[in-house]
Amino acid sequence: MEGFEFHCPTRIVFGRGQFARSGELASSMGRSALVVANGADPDTSGSAVCRLCQMLTKVGMKWSFLRQRGEPDVGNVEGGLERARRDGCDMVVGIGGGSAIDAAKAIAGVLSNGGGVMDYLEVVGGGQKFAAPATPWMAIPTTAGTGAEVTRNAVIACREKRFKASLRSEHLQAQVALVDAELGVTVEADVTARCGMDALSQLIESYTADAAGAMTDALALEGISRVARSLRRACCHGDDLDAREDMAVAAMFSGITLANAGLGAVHGFASPLGANYPVPHGVACAVLLAGVMRANVLALQRQSPSHPWLRRYARIAAVLTGRQSGDTKAVEEGIRFVEELVAALDIPPLRRFGLTESCIPEMVALARQTSSMKHNPVRLNDDALAGILQRAIAAVS
Repeated sequence: MEGFEFHCPTRIVFGRGQFARSGELASSMGRSALVVANGADPDTSGSAVCRLCQMLTKVGMKWSFLRQRGEPDVGNVEGGLERARRDGCDMVVGIGGGSAIDAAKAIAGVLSNGGGVMDYLEVVGGGQKFAAPATPWMAIPTTAGTGAEVTRNAVIACREKRFKASLRSEHLQAQVALVDAELGVTVEADVTARCGMDALSQLIESYTADAAGAMTDALALEGISRVARSLRRACCHGDDLDAREDMAVAAMFSGITLANAGLGAVHGFASPLGANYPVPHGVACAVLLAGVMRANVLALQRQSPSHPWLRRYARIAAVLTGRQSGDTKAVEEGIRFVEELVAALDIPPLRRFGLTESCIPEMVALARQTSSMKHNPVRLNDDALAGILQRAIAAVS
């Protein structure tokens, strides 16, 4: 067995009804919170954010509110830092989807380490290492997709350079990840679908990444199984708490596995696509996933018909379809399962977001620069990458 390292958050609080403990948990970390959220605000009665702020007030904490609109960029994080410093916040809470949680994570990290977000951003920034732990912070996801509550990176867009990159450090992990599936009941079907496909792509990519290991394998396969049986149910029946809980577990596992094993070409493409076009991250992952799987399998078969990584794709197919054969000939069934799932969830093709074939060379070049591409199980040539993107642009929804 290959040696490995494994990182995970200090504390995960998981279960139905656990959201009621938010005030208690936050008060153990500080006295004044910066609440970073997307969606509703504290004045929207009955919303998760409103309930959270009421719980903070009840335990004697002060709080400031920061709305995160869309996926976070450098300006969002800098604005959050200014707010936190001005209001004397000594802890941060990120509540909502991955965008709010990543913004909170970045703010917490830079707040305790000093400087600005560009000092620490990979690829397009200074890439400076975080020397000190982040300001204490808590993640409360309301969607089931990115697994950002348990990752040690925050994806931030740099609009000027038309690129999305990460702040990355073990110092960025949340003190508490509070995961309560009841918070997902009101999430719309289309958001549930694209978030769920993001989780599935992260699970499949981390299981086939070149840094995959025994611990990540176990979590990834369990997560894939839960998505296969529950994503459609969660979309069609939003109040199905069993399905919502399956998806919450799968998303959380996907965050842990990607943080430890890495990702691949799906996320290599998703970063520049999201930075340059108004395509939601989960949509990009969904429409790219089957194409990347097929291209990887073909490239591995060219290297060797008995390449050991082909058995991983066979295992994925068995888990997705429920057929417990590990035969590499069944790999195509797993890829077709993904294609049929994307069609059933009505995920739109990339052309709906303004992408045309003329953009392909630039997107391929940008994807090559991403950290995710480095962990793809096989190096794909430019023609293969262009073919993946071409099919995702033209796909029939």
